[in-house]
Amino acid sequence: MKAKPKALEMKKPFPLLFPHTHSSFQTPLLLPHSTQPRACYVVEEVKELPQTECPGLSIPQMGPCLYRCTLQLPELSVVSGTFKKKKDAEQSAAEIAIEKLGICTEAIDPTPQEAQESLVSRIAYIFSEKFVVCDHPLSGHIRATLLRKGDLCGSIPISVIAFYDAKLFSLCKCINPEVESNPFLVISYIMNATANLHQFLATSERHLWIRRLSPYPQDIIESLMKENGSQECIQVTAVHIPSSVEQSIEAVTLHISSREYYLDIIAYELGFEDASNVLISRNLGKASSETRLFFTASKSYLLDLSSKFPNGKETLYLKGSLNVRASYFAGQDITGDAILASIGYTRKSRDLFYEDVTVRLYYRMLLGKTPGGIYKLSREAMLASELPSRFTSRANWRGSLPRDILCMFCRQHRLSEPLFSFHPIKTTSGLSGSCLKVAESDENVIECVNGVSVTSPKHSDSELFKCEIKLLSRCGDLILSCSPKDCYKKQNDAIQNASLKVLSWLNMCFRSMILPFEQLYETADNFNIQIYFKNIIRDILAGQSTHNGQLNGIQCNNLVESIYMNSSCDMLGNIVHSLKIEGPYSGVCPSNGSLPCIRYSVSLAVEGENLKEVIEVCDEFEFEVGIGAVVSYVEDVVMQMSVGQCAYFSSNLLTTELIFASAGDSVKMLASLSSKDCCMEYEISLIRVAEPPEERMEQALFSPPLSKQRVEFAVQQILESHATTLIDFGCGSGSLLEALLNYPTSLKKMAGVDISQKGLSRAAKVLNSKLVTNSDAGGQLTSIKSVILYEGSITNFGSQLHGFDIGTCLEVIEHMDEDQACLFGDVALSSFRPRILIVSTPNFEYNVVLQKSNPPTQEQEESDEKTLLQSCKFRNHDHKFEWTREQFTQWACDLAARHNYNVEFSGVGGSADVEPGYASQIAVFKRDWKLEDDVLKHADEHHYSIIWEWNSKKE
Repeated sequence: MKAKPKALEMKKPFPLLFPHTHSSFQTPLLLPHSTQPRACYVVEEVKELPQTECPGLSIPQMGPCLYRCTLQLPELSVVSGTFKKKKDAEQSAAEIAIEKLGICTEAIDPTPQEAQESLVSRIAYIFSEKFVVCDHPLSGHIRATLLRKGDLCGSIPISVIAFYDAKLFSLCKCINPEVESNPFLVISYIMNATANLHQFLATSERHLWIRRLSPYPQDIIESLMKENGSQECIQVTAVHIPSSVEQSIEAVTLHISSREYYLDIIAYELGFEDASNVLISRNLGKASSETRLFFTASKSYLLDLSSKFPNGKETLYLKGSLNVRASYFAGQDITGDAILASIGYTRKSRDLFYEDVTVRLYYRMLLGKTPGGIYKLSREAMLASELPSRFTSRANWRGSLPRDILCMFCRQHRLSEPLFSFHPIKTTSGLSGSCLKVAESDENVIECVNGVSVTSPKHSDSELFKCEIKLLSRCGDLILSCSPKDCYKKQNDAIQNASLKVLSWLNMCFRSMILPFEQLYETADNFNIQIYFKNIIRDILAGQSTHNGQLNGIQCNNLVESIYMNSSCDMLGNIVHSLKIEGPYSGVCPSNGSLPCIRYSVSLAVEGENLKEVIEVCDEFEFEVGIGAVVSYVEDVVMQMSVGQCAYFSSNLLTTELIFASAGDSVKMLASLSSKDCCMEYEISLIRVAEPPEERMEQALFSPPLSKQRVEFAVQQILESHATTLIDFGCGSGSLLEALLNYPTSLKKMAGVDISQKGLSRAAKVLNSKLVTNSDAGGQLTSIKSVILYEGSITNFGSQLHGFDIGTCLEVIEHMDEDQACLFGDVALSSFRPRILIVSTPNFEYNVVLQKSNPPTQEQEESDEKTLLQSCKFRNHDHKFEWTREQFTQWACDLAARHNYNVEFSGVGGSADVEPGYASQIAVFKRDWKLEDDVLKHADEHHYSIIWEWNSKKE
């Protein structure tokens, strides 16, 4: 065991900053020291014997890798508990040290009166000589204003102070929480506080700026002149967003020299002389981003601010010509024309930071305001991808996960992080079919499942999960809550599916330009969502400016409407034109649940002219069929292709914003879009197809799933035969044996045999947990007295498996070589000789339905039944063979005749009378003669190893 030391050197005598912050803390943990300390974290791996999950299991079990952390400080040394993650061990050690040193980590918000006093002090500090030379974004602005000429020298716009100092903003929120929804209130509070510093600071009666009365020392000014000695001019690309929606959004170039204040240049671009009237939005995008909207306030608003201060209850809003597009984009009121630019001062450098903002970036940021847009951006496939309608598995999901998309959506709309709460559901392992509660006692529940009476304890060990989600504003107002009815075996599946429900409903809202109130509530109910109307309008659907309370519905922002006018409609036949598929038919085609991978390119073309501009190219785009993860007309075309083929088609369905978000040259795109005869041309190549898992492919068509239907078929045979002993050949992880514990049968003894130790180990743990729970509940769940698991091959005879009343072999033989499957049949009926043997295997003919296989292309004129079957694939990559009904019948009849058994045929999924028959075909072998004792004498007897055994304590 090797210790892994981790030391943290301190740059200052104090404080000591711990490396990890637990979720319950909003600020890092601090430890004060009078001398320069050295905190040493030593993390060591701990090998502990795991608690016995399954008594009697003979397979050695590996315990989890655990870690313990020792934290050494000058004052003390502490040791954490054991954790699965190193960082959790380190965090635990830090928290123990904090507690022992008696340090309080809870932050206490100041009262409004205290916040007002602190606000005055903070403003005084901002204009101090100490602050102007420090590395702070606001210090950079102050230094830049000192280079301005005349009366503007040293005058800094109040909006700069309001939005570039987080401490000021936080203090204003303590005074009035309304600041969160109306950030321009901060300007009012700053002006109010500045009035208390009239001997130190000057303000303008007509303009929003503050200036220090006494000049800064000459040495500071000279130092600034040296820093900005060069006259170098930089060019910054920005985006101009006109107030009138009739005008186009276009790129502009800002020419800024090092001796100029960049806000003055932006003011010139907006038609003003200087930056005094320029207002600034909150930062857009990432928290560290310097991308903001710059605009000007109306004179009436400036006069209101200069003559009237809020009392903490008033809410002041901007007056003037509202810029609807910019307001939606920023999530706050924006008036007049606006400039979107990424420019400003940061803590990282004293130089001016800048990045180009293109029209393409504007539309991508606009797209990122919607759930579907966030998903498109995560896939870098604006013109092909769509937010999926279902979450099947993490392995098949492509792009950002639903939970991550929901968190990103909340950040984009300045909401609190979504709250996820889990609700474990104790169940009797998910009985299938129709279920009706008949009676209930203090300890048990009696249910009728498909006509069978089932008694189970209220507290069963089988646990499913539900996930509830709440969205709240920054002020803590509840916006919506989602409580799905669906349960899942894994917490992750529950959280991802619940997140996708919320995202799907929000996506639907963004797609509609007008939503009647009644429809809004009705659609929310369909998604198990409860909405809080005023809050959701204010914070999400319409922001602060794009709704009208007098309307009979919600008018969502029409800017995003065209983004969602996509192929989700029912007019796909009118969308795709001139479809042509080239290349030989390979026979490898996509099917429901499969993962095709395509290469595609989309171009904007003008009919009748030799003009074509490439919009989007993707070398590899993989998606899951049948969950809406791709534009529907693209999926329809891909489903007609085989691997190696190429498809060409055009579409008149133009999505302007998506085109601008994908294209690099917006000017050329705009010129092409202005033509009435433009269209989008697609070129798609099918590279490969990954097959879907068998279980998910079956679940798409059958409810309950085929696996549960097979269990119920076996239960029915047990009830009819009054069997008391059962052996499951190829029991795997024990799913059948576990399921049988939920049914009241005559069984007293069950056994399972398999060659996989991993599967047997899982089976033992599942069965042990369930049987122990039943035992604690009084043994009323099942009549089983003995369960045993054997390791070995089912093609070898062993007397331990001889003479059971009923044997099952469900969906096992197809995983063996065909000759081994035939050998099993002979060994089972000649040596094991159960009274009844149930064998099920897939019906290969049903794969046409499951895989939605397409008939051969037009080049293959004759599409008979054999050709159609040739286009099908096995349901699972591990299947060595799959039999047709004729092949299965022939095998079973020959086997029964050789060993003097009778055989009957049945199945589950589908119908025997309707082609292509059952999805899972079943043969039931029965013997009507008694066993003789001498049959146990076998020359090649194989001894099976007992992996796990359980016996009831009750007599």
